[in-house]
Amino acid sequence: MKVYFVGAGPGDPELLTIKAKRLLESADVVVYAGSLVNPEVLRFAKRAELHNSAGMSLEEIVEVMERAARQEKRVVRLHSGDPSIYGAIAEQIRELRKRGIVCEVVPGVSSFLAAAARLGVEYTVPEVSQTVILTRISGRTPVPEKEDLAKLAEHRASMAIFLSASRVEEVVEKLLSGYDESTPAAVLYRVTWEDERVIRCTLGELATRVKEAGIEKTALILVGDFLEEHGSSSRLYDREFAHGYRKALK
Repeated sequence: MKVYFVGAGPGDPELLTIKAKRLLESADVVVYAGSLVNPEVLRFAKRAELHNSAGMSLEEIVEVMERAARQEKRVVRLHSGDPSIYGAIAEQIRELRKRGIVCEVVPGVSSFLAAAARLGVEYTVPEVSQTVILTRISGRTPVPEKEDLAKLAEHRASMAIFLSASRVEEVVEKLLSGYDESTPAAVLYRVTWEDERVIRCTLGELATRVKEAGIEKTALILVGDFLEEHGSSSRLYDREFAHGYRKALK
């Protein structure tokens, strides 16, 4: 008996992993996050019994998965992006393990990776930023005090902020404790979906631009100097830089 927790990626069905596609095609039961997963992804689950978890409680979700697993059916729990980032999988896996059911997590492409790809940027630019912070603003789900957005902003690292577009004014206020108003920023709504929207601006303009666009959810906020084009380069491919696979060229 096994339940597969599968990442559906950011939206574009072609960004599913090969393993995710194979599991969906062979699944007997699929429990999917209906408010987040692109319905186009479900086309691969042609023979599966589908359950939309958007209106289900934890107990109901676990019951469906446990019952199917005990019947030796292939069960896929489908989460958007990568299940390990704000996927709320910990409690599901914990309950299933209590019941003696084995779980396997299949990673997916997170929206923060799809966002960088869409913008054609690198989070880790030499001499600009070598740290990426994935976070959210505190809301109905609290954030530990030591991870308050204002404190994280002091690092001025490359930052991707999830689940916070509806409180963009507060986000900006906290970020300004570390970043300048002129710091580059971006908001990506439903990145890789057909109706995606991309806004590039400065941090000082961010709240106004998001409000004008009417974006309140399913959006990722990026902030940091990595969003600008820089002349610095990694030494990895420098002709004078030797490593275990290449001698320095003089």
